[in-house]
Amino acid sequence: MSSQLKTKKDIEPIAQVLCEKVKGLRKDKGWTLEGFAAISGVSRSMLSQIERGQANPTLAVACRIAQAFSISVGELVDEPWTASAIEVIRRDDPAFLYRSDSSCKIRTLSPLNMEKNIEFYELSISAKAALKSAAHFEGAREFITVEKGSVEITAGVDRSQLNEGDSAHYRGDITHNILNIGEIEAVCFLVVSYS
Repeated sequence: MSSQLKTKKDIEPIAQVLCEKVKGLRKDKGWTLEGFAAISGVSRSMLSQIERGQANPTLAVACRIAQAFSISVGELVDEPWTASAIEVIRRDDPAFLYRSDSSCKIRTLSPLNMEKNIEFYELSISAKAALKSAAHFEGAREFITVEKGSVEITAGVDRSQLNEGDSAHYRGDITHNILNIGEIEAVCFLVVSYS
């Protein structure tokens, strides 16, 4: 698009959500554009253009705006629930396939727009294969339940064998591995928690 300002009908759906959300949140707080600019550190003219759908903010600007409202950037652009209070993730939705190769398949079961202090995965690990992970952020923990097969968990120097139906939790902020020690594919459910 040229340097011309966008009209309301030219606005992409996510930009439409953003401009309406910013304007609504600002009015809910009772802030003027000047006050909002002072709180967010974003210029009044930029905020005005965003609210009118005439400018798309950079990620840095979106972060400042979200921080001013004490919400995440995801919440800032997330469309409000209108049709249903249930969000479904279909088994065959490729958007949720995190990894898929001959050793391991990882499918995220968490909504992609959810706050990422908790992640939920389904792991399918081929016989004798392993999922090796570097340390995550400090304070990270992993919680695993074995649905099918047998695995060996290693976290740092500690090891533990888990069979079908067993669960464990361990530090995720150190090197850790999940090794399929069985003769069949292992299927596990994994929750990663970031403090």
